[in-house]
Amino acid sequence: MSDASILSDTDRTTGRDALRKNIQAALALSGAIRSTLGPRGLDKLLIDDTGRTLTTNDGVTVLETAKVEHPVAKMLINASSVQDKIARDGTTTTVLISAEMLNNAWHLVTQGVHPSMIARGYRMAEEFCRTELPTFTIDAAKEDLLVATKTALAGKSHEAMRAHLARISVEAAEIIIDTRSGVTIADPTRVKVLSQSGGVVTDSQLVTGLVLAKKRILEAMPKKIGAGKVLLINGGIERRSMASEMKLKVTSPGILQSFRDKEIEMLMQQVKHLQSLGVTLLACKEGIDDDIRSALNEAGIQAFRRVAREDLDLLARGCGATLLYDVKGATASDLGVFIESRNEMWNGVAHWIVDTEEGGATFIARGSTTDVLGEVERCFADALGVACQLLEEPLLLAGGGATQVALARKLRRYAETIPGREQLAVEAFADALEIIPRVLAENAGLDPINTLLEVVASQSNANDDVSHHFGLDVNTRSPANMIENGVLEPLRITRQAISGATEAAVSILRIDDVLWAKADATAPDLPDMD
Repeated sequence: MSDASILSDTDRTTGRDALRKNIQAALALSGAIRSTLGPRGLDKLLIDDTGRTLTTNDGVTVLETAKVEHPVAKMLINASSVQDKIARDGTTTTVLISAEMLNNAWHLVTQGVHPSMIARGYRMAEEFCRTELPTFTIDAAKEDLLVATKTALAGKSHEAMRAHLARISVEAAEIIIDTRSGVTIADPTRVKVLSQSGGVVTDSQLVTGLVLAKKRILEAMPKKIGAGKVLLINGGIERRSMASEMKLKVTSPGILQSFRDKEIEMLMQQVKHLQSLGVTLLACKEGIDDDIRSALNEAGIQAFRRVAREDLDLLARGCGATLLYDVKGATASDLGVFIESRNEMWNGVAHWIVDTEEGGATFIARGSTTDVLGEVERCFADALGVACQLLEEPLLLAGGGATQVALARKLRRYAETIPGREQLAVEAFADALEIIPRVLAENAGLDPINTLLEVVASQSNANDDVSHHFGLDVNTRSPANMIENGVLEPLRITRQAISGATEAAVSILRIDDVLWAKADATAPDLPDMD
């Protein structure tokens, strides 16, 4: 039976033509961010439908902000997003390697190699790389932490900003580090980011503790209190409104007042309950009734209201408190502890600062414009993520494309041991890894082929122990020992980039049928393949 009538409202592309168009989409996407890679990478100006602009050098920000309709391009964007979530860096690298894998696979397909064999060869090459990568690593000393974090910011803004943010990121990571059962954990979500317009980037600072743009509910409350107990409420301490519509018939003037007195009495009971628990600090997501503010102050409780839920979560984690929905059900086990709570005025704005025993910090981002402020926040997030993962897994690789070239050289020798057509796929995988030094050279104004050959020659002529340290130094515009020059990358970034790129490439290679619903979507125009 023919499927023509069933698929009458669908555009269908099958076989080699479907693969060709999918690879075209991947190449078009990688071409959009190709020029952002490396210290000499350029920025992208993004303009949305309302005319708002965004200037950034971050590959994943470009991809996630741009409107992309092609499903294959979205698969690569997802791979880049996962890379950003896990490693905080290497997002552009993931897309470039994956697209180059697909481009090389296309050349093999035109020579008669089946896509499933190419996919099998790519899996073999990925597993080989995962095995070999640990042999290239060096242990990260404390001074290497700052160097590697600064490398992650290469190409973003100016040197002063990169050095300043790298230093702050390392300090923040060391504040939030935690070791439990012999396992080191550095959770970057425990660092709050607070943006303040004005000043220059180097005015950005790190404050120990959680900082909120909040002021205490009553000026008479002390500005600073020492160590004590804190209660966090995911609600408020207010008069309750009627649950349903009803009418009350008031027969005497005292009845209405008795209602009000009873409401205040119920609120005062909650204040007494707080006092009996020994609470000295109170934070509520919603409001606190005006009639009990003085009572809270007399009970020695510093109180804050309208605190965002995410800030309450951070406080709960830092203080070891349980987030409750009302005061009446609070017990001693629900309370948390803090070291100090104080109020300070910054540029005319009241800020609340809480130091906790479980650590925590706040990054105060400063910038002269909104665009600069946004880029500072993105750079800090990337640098902090890199610093945290290095504390968790202190292993480093040489940057500047050195690791990719070393892996490619070993892969080609490994391919010689494979008797089937998968050998061609392993060699294609090796060629794809070399896209990184080639694009680095291209963005630095160098000849990509000559530069790659020079790096390969440098590794071949060096001792085996340090051969994988030689990559492209864009400052000297020549191959150099990247470990000695301080161009370092965390192992997790390279490992995840190779895994993510391979997964995306193999998934796309396995697609041989694309169906476009005419009513819902139309296939976008794609550039011709070279």
